[in-house]
Amino acid sequence: MLGGISIWQLLIVLGIIILIFGTKKLRNVGGDLGGAVKGFKKAMNDEDKTEEADKPQAQVRHDDEGQTYDVKAEQKPEEQEERK
Repeated sequence: MLGGISIWQLLIVLGIIILIFGTKKLRNVGGDLGGAVKGFKKAMNDEDKTEEADKPQAQVRHDDEGQTYDVKAEQKPEEQEERK
């Protein structure tokens, strides 16, 4: 199990780490690590959205008679300030 490390050995190591650093310090490290992972995921999702936005829109010619085009309509997010 895990290269010869038993669950009891892992619990002993965890107990020693808690004694050395304390629970408050470990909680802060865990929160920082969680925030970093969350920020990384958000940056990856934002990058995917910008890649999709950078693609040019398909152009439809009106001289192609008899063809049907499937499109997806999306609603733009409302802007906070009104345009004047």
